[in-house]
Parts: sequence; structure tokens; C-alpha cells
Amino acid sequence: MHTFISAHNLNTFLNTLIAAGTRVVAPRLNAGTVLYEPLQNAAELVLDQLPRRSGKEAFFPLCEDIMSYRKEGQQVTLQTVDPALFPETVLFGVRPCDAAAVPVLDAVFSWDYQDEFFLERRRKTTVIGLACTSADDACFCTAVGLSPAATAGSDLFLTPMSGGGYRCAACTEKGEALLQQHRGLFSPSSDHEPLPLAEPQVERIDLARVKAWLDTHFEDPAWDGIATRCVGCGLCAFVCPACHCFDIVDEGTEKAGKRRKNWDACGFWKFTHHASGHNPRDQQPKRYRNRIMHKFKYYDDKFGQTLCTGCGRCIRLCPVGIDIAAIVDEISTK
Repeated sequence: MHTFISAHNLNTFLNTLIAAGTRVVAPRLNAGTVLYEPLQNAAELVLDQLPRRSGKEAFFPLCEDIMSYRKEGQQVTLQTVDPALFPETVLFGVRPCDAAAVPVLDAVFSWDYQDEFFLERRRKTTVIGLACTSADDACFCTAVGLSPAATAGSDLFLTPMSGGGYRCAACTEKGEALLQQHRGLFSPSSDHEPLPLAEPQVERIDLARVKAWLDTHFEDPAWDGIATRCVGCGLCAFVCPACHCFDIVDEGTEKAGKRRKNWDACGFWKFTHHASGHNPRDQQPKRYRNRIMHKFKYYDDKFGQTLCTGCGRCIRLCPVGIDIAAIVDEISTK
């Protein structure tokens, strides 16, 4: 059932959560850049721009401690991080392309190994999605089967209304519970119509044809042309809402330090560099091929869906202008 919340009541809702000790992560301005970050108050909220990085950092941090160690004489002390101490979180203002990546990551981190750090943060996070009413020429969510109003991954979903305020729909039991806790701020309905939705640049790509080509063209010479510009900076993976590669590294000295989980990227030369010195992806085209294969074949083989939500960040921010949507679209016509 749809309900309505005014812009004023929405600010009250967020401020009430913050005052109660809930970590509210939402788009805010930081040194000229909009990022998903914890709010101090609702006045910091910025909803007219897609954040530069995705919302996955709320439950999959760029760097996180797993344990620390200290050696004094012959005594070694280990201290582990207790996931039970992770805070209750509301991830607010999440665009459909970011929210749709949440169940994609859920599958990865609960597949053959239960990642308690990721899963505990997810259990404690309520995702409030927001429909898109604007798009640029890098947006291509519709090309991968989503839409500016897709509710996948959201617990609550907001749609901007023409007269101000938002229509709100509960998508999960978690979302319904949060709505009921603050039901005094919501009204049954609004007399206004929803604002027109955004129109992404690329309407649709035949993903079945893309996968069929990838299934049989691992060694195709076309890869040299596709990846000739890639410099292996890893930016595309770091801004992507669905990329999830990480490394575990011990940082410190023999006396003290930490074991940390840090983001990694298959575009990096060292990602597949063996201790023997051999690197099966010793050239950049091979590494970029893996990126395309992972998103449009390997993940599909394992989980039955595409590892791309069409957010367009990798297109906007690539320093050499690589357009993954154009590449995949071209593959679909081969």
C-alpha cells in the first residue's frame, strides 16, 4: 500500500532516526562532491545528484579491520572485531541502480562462505530507495533490465510527487516495520501525481546475445580493440555498486598491526600476479576482458543475473573515456 510523506516530515523522520542513535547514510556534499555518508542532520541531504560512489560502502567498506595484534616480548595478543557492535543503519536516498546491487552482493557474500562482516551490516541496514526523475547520457539502467523506478534491493521506496513530498511504498517486512514505527509522519495518500521518471540513454541491450557471444569468444582478437585504451586504474570497479573484489592484508610491524579487508580490482596488474612470478592476465586486454566476462557471463553462470546495474559511473569517470554500455551493445550485434 502506498503512503505519502511531505518534505518537512521527511526531514523530521531523518532527524528522529539520527537523534535515536541510528546511523543514517545518505547523499551529502563533501568538498564539492556528493557521496553517501553519515548525516549529522537532514539539512545535509542532497537528493538531486547521483553520488560519485555507490551506496555499497554502508555494508562493504573500502577498508575495514578484521583483527589487531600486539607482541610484547614472547606474548602475542589478538583482538578480533565483533560484528555485533556494528550500528543500526538506514541507507537513504538510494537510486534504483544502487539498490539493485544490494541483492547481487548478498548472493556473493552468503554463497560458499558466510561473510559475517558483510552479512551483519546488511541485517542491520534498512535501504530506502528513491525513483530517478533525471538522467544523463551515461545512464543505462533500462539496458540491463532495470528502470528508474525499480524497487529491487529497497526496503522502502520513495517516488517524488509533483506537488512536493514523496509517495512511499514498503517493499519488505523490514521496510514496513520502519514505516510503522514512524507512521505518524505519513498520511494515506496525496492528491498530486508522481513526477515524470528519467529516460536513460540506452533503452535495451540483448543480454542473452551478449552472453552467447562471450560463451564462445574468450580468445577472440576483438578483445585487443575493446581494451586498447584501458590503463588499469581500477576506478571503474571502485565506483561500481556491484563490484566486490577484495584482498586481506596484514598492515603494521612485527610488534603491532592490523589484519584488514581492502577493496581490490581485477583491472590491477597485481590482482592475478602469482608468487611464482607468473601472471595469467599479463596484459591489460586480458584484464578488461575479465571485467566484461565477470559482469555479463561469469556472474550470470553462477547466480542467473547480470553483474551490472547500469548506473553509468564507470562511463562518467573513466579517465580514458571507455563506455561499457557501448561495448556491450556492440557485442550484442555480433
